[in-house]
Amino acid sequence: MSTGESTGGSTDAGPSGTPDTSGIPAAPAGAGAGRPRAAVVAALMLTMALAALEGTIVATAVPQVVGDLGGFSVFSWLFSGYLLAVTVSLPVYGKLSDTFGRKPVLLFGTALFLAGSLLCSVAWNMAALIAFRIVQGLGGGALQGTVQTLAADLYPLKDRPKIQARMSTVWATSAVGGPALGGLLAAYAHWRWIFLINLPVGALALWLIHRHLHEPARDRAAATPRGRIDWPGALAVFACGGVLLFAVVQGGVAWPWLSAPSLALLAASAVLAVLVVRIERRAEEPVLPGWVWRRRTIAAVNLAMAALGVVMVAPMVFVPTYAQSVLGLDPISAGFVMSGMTLSWPVTAALSQHVYRRIGFRNSAAVGIALAAAVLFSFTLLPYPARPWQPALIMLLLGAALGLFQLPLIVGVQSTVGWSERGTTTASVLFCRQVGQSLGAAALGAVANLTIASRLADAPVPGLPTRLDDVSGALDRPDLVPPAAAEQLRGAVATAVDHIFFGASAAAVAALLVLLLIAPRRFPVLPEQRED
Repeated sequence: MSTGESTGGSTDAGPSGTPDTSGIPAAPAGAGAGRPRAAVVAALMLTMALAALEGTIVATAVPQVVGDLGGFSVFSWLFSGYLLAVTVSLPVYGKLSDTFGRKPVLLFGTALFLAGSLLCSVAWNMAALIAFRIVQGLGGGALQGTVQTLAADLYPLKDRPKIQARMSTVWATSAVGGPALGGLLAAYAHWRWIFLINLPVGALALWLIHRHLHEPARDRAAATPRGRIDWPGALAVFACGGVLLFAVVQGGVAWPWLSAPSLALLAASAVLAVLVVRIERRAEEPVLPGWVWRRRTIAAVNLAMAALGVVMVAPMVFVPTYAQSVLGLDPISAGFVMSGMTLSWPVTAALSQHVYRRIGFRNSAAVGIALAAAVLFSFTLLPYPARPWQPALIMLLLGAALGLFQLPLIVGVQSTVGWSERGTTTASVLFCRQVGQSLGAAALGAVANLTIASRLADAPVPGLPTRLDDVSGALDRPDLVPPAAAEQLRGAVATAVDHIFFGASAAAVAALLVLLLIAPRRFPVLPEQRED
C-alpha cells in the first residue's frame, strides 16, 4: 500500500476479533460507475456551509439582536445553546446514519436546521430566539457528522483528500466571509436576514441531495440486521452531555465554580454518565457502542481530537481579544490576524496526502501536532507589545500544522471501519472534538480570569477595575481610565493570553503522546479501502 498502513490485525478489531466489513456498498453513493457527481459534491458543500456559517454570521449581528429583543445578560446562549445541541446530537445521528443510511438522516437534519432558521427569523424575544437556536443545533448535528461520513463513502482513500480539502475550504471561507456578510445584513437589511438567508441555500442543497444522492442497496447477506433504535440510550446521552456542557458553560460565569449550582450539575452529569454506561451495555444497538473505545485506533483518534478541541480555544477565542485589546487593532484588522490560520489550514490539509502516503496516518498527524505545539509555545515568546505581523505569522504556521494533523486522522480512522460503522465512528470523533472545545474554553477561560485578577490585585496603579466584569468595558474604552491603568490592563491581558497559549501547547503535547503511546504505528486499513 502506498500509505504504508496495514490492512488488518488485532489492533483495531471488531467484537469478533476482526474489523467489521458488513454493509459496505459495492459503489460509492451517488457515483454510479465513475466519480461522484458534481451535483452531490456541491450539495455536501452547501450543506456544510450552513453549519460553518451559523456562528460567524450571527456573531457580528449580536448588537442589533440585543437592541431589538433585549436579553443582554443571556445573549451568549445564542452560541452556547447551539453548541450544546450539536454536541449531544452527534452520536445519535451517527448511529442513525449507520442504521438507516446517510441520505434520510441528512435530509432530516437539513430540514430541521432550516425549520430552526425560519423560527429564529420570527423570534419575538431572546428566550424564543435561544430556544429556536437549539432547534437549529439539533439539525446542525446531523449536518456536520453525516457530511463528513458521506465524504468517506463517496471517495476512495486515494481521492479522499480532495473532498476533505473542499470541506476545509468551506470552513475557511465561512470564517473569513461570515462576519462580513453578517455585518452587511445587520447594517443594511435586518438581523433576521442572517437566518432567512439559510433558506434558499438549504432548499437548493435539499433538492440536490434528494435528486442526485443515490445510496446503493446494501448487501442483505452481509449487512448487519437492523436492531431496535436505542432511544433510552439516545435520551441518556442527550441528558448527560447537556447537563455536563451546561455546567461547563455557566461555571465561572453565572456562578462560581465551587458554588452549589456547579457542584450539583457536575454531580448530576457524573450520575448520568454511569446511567449511560449501564444502558449502552444492555442495548442491542447502542448509540455509543463500547467498541468505539475498545479499538486502539478509534480511541486514540478520539482522545487526540479532544485535545485538538482544547488547542482551538486559544486562537479562536483569545487571539481576537489580544489583537484588539493589546495590539490596539480595529475588529477588521484583528480578523486579518486570524485569517492566516483559516487560509493555511485547508492548503496543508489538501497536501497532507503526499505526507501520509509516505509515512502513514499516525506519523503524519504526530508531525503536525508536534509542529503545532512548538508554534503555540512560540506565542509566549513574543515581545510586549508585539507587532501585528508576528501573531499573524504564528496563526499562519499554526493553521499549516493543524491541517497536517487533523485530516490524516479523520481519513485514517474512517478507512479502518466498514460502511455500517463509519457514521458512528465519524460522529464519535467530532463529538470528542466538540466536548474538548467546550471543556477547554471553560478551563482556559478560568486560567485567563485568574491571571488577570492576580495581576490587577498586585498592581500599585490607581484607577484599575475592581471586578473582572468591568475589565472588558475598560479595555473597550481605554480613554476612560488613567493611561497607567490602561497600560496595566493591556499587560495583564497579554500575560493571560501567554498562559492560554502555554496551556494550549500542553494540550498539543498531550495529543502527541496519545498518538505515540496509544495509536498503532500503522492504522489497520480495510482491504477494500487500501491503495495498491
